[in-house]
Amino acid sequence: MQRREDLPLSVRVRFLTGRVSLDFTHTGGEGDYARWEIVHTPADLARWLGVILSVDGLAAGPADLESMRPLRAAITDAARSLAVGGEVRAADVATINAAASAPPLVPRLGTVGSGVSYPAPTTPAALSTIARDAIDLLGGPLAERIRVCASETCGLLLVDTSRPGKRRWCSMQRCGNLAKVRGHRQRAATS
Repeated sequence: MQRREDLPLSVRVRFLTGRVSLDFTHTGGEGDYARWEIVHTPADLARWLGVILSVDGLAAGPADLESMRPLRAAITDAARSLAVGGEVRAADVATINAAASAPPLVPRLGTVGSGVSYPAPTTPAALSTIARDAIDLLGGPLAERIRVCASETCGLLLVDTSRPGKRRWCSMQRCGNLAKVRGHRQRAATS
């Protein structure tokens, strides 16, 4: 399985939100988000769920792909609405709750220090795990800390867990650094 750390920075930054449910939203979507779509086939779904959740051995079928899309849209719409101070629609809440009602992935500890494994992982269990993370995020105190990256060319979601609550960028290695470079160049050009 490919790990987040092994992804190129341009792709890895999509998955630096701090929450797997928001990482899931960065796999694409409908409408304006269709241009960012990376989940086109069941194999793509299995691969990206494996990356997001660090799970080996997932297999997905066409039905899994169809059940994934409304969940991803509901989490995306809910998080984006909260990021701008809005309300979460009842339809999105119902979709997330329905996905969370399936049994989640069950972690198993191997030898201490060797990490966690998931015996017999299934795609519905992975989607349930993501939905449960969304419930925890959207229903908890961090809901007020959901942000949209301040870069005009980015728009990725993130959870601001900084102490002062002033995080602006999806990643300092990408958008934050680019903004600082632009600011430096503008200041240098005007002086």
